[in-house]
Amino acid sequence: MLTFITILSAYLIGSIPSGLIIGKTFYNIDIREHGSKNLGGTNTFRTLGVKAGLTVTIMDILKGTLATSLPFLLGADMNEMLVGVIAVIGHMFPIFANFRGGKAVATSAGVILGYEPLFFVIAVIIFFISLYISKYVSLSSMIASLLAFIYSLVFHTDDWPLITVIGLFTIFIFYRHRANIKRIIDKTEPKVKWL
Repeated sequence: MLTFITILSAYLIGSIPSGLIIGKTFYNIDIREHGSKNLGGTNTFRTLGVKAGLTVTIMDILKGTLATSLPFLLGADMNEMLVGVIAVIGHMFPIFANFRGGKAVATSAGVILGYEPLFFVIAVIIFFISLYISKYVSLSSMIASLLAFIYSLVFHTDDWPLITVIGLFTIFIFYRHRANIKRIIDKTEPKVKWL
């Protein structure tokens, strides 16, 4: 029963639609009707500005971190990373937003933050280096996830839950960015202008 409660809680936490909440509460805007029509931080940045985008990104990260902490908080005998996967699935397919969610990047990062903060810092550094060079948020997200997976294979050879989950996150992120990949190839993907 405790396992079920932990899994359900992780999914519901992941399902909290941060972008929808911030957009409707403070701007009277449903960001799913603007920009890329995505609930994540990047579309919030583009649609509502830096303050809203940063707030949504932090909220989405903390969803993953909180979910990863659930086994400890509830006393469940479950691997934290595997519980984190459930939160990421909730973020991508949120029950509170008609199963139209984000692209898994921030919440995946939050799971890593909850499990191994240093790993999170490394992934963030990789993301911003890539963003500085390419100016593409989507490409930087994919590069960071792929290099995070390689990092886990090289430096965490005995931690199979970590390797497995990072591998899943990488698959999720690439799959959720397939439209972005096409736009990058077509050179129609928006670039950031502040970096």
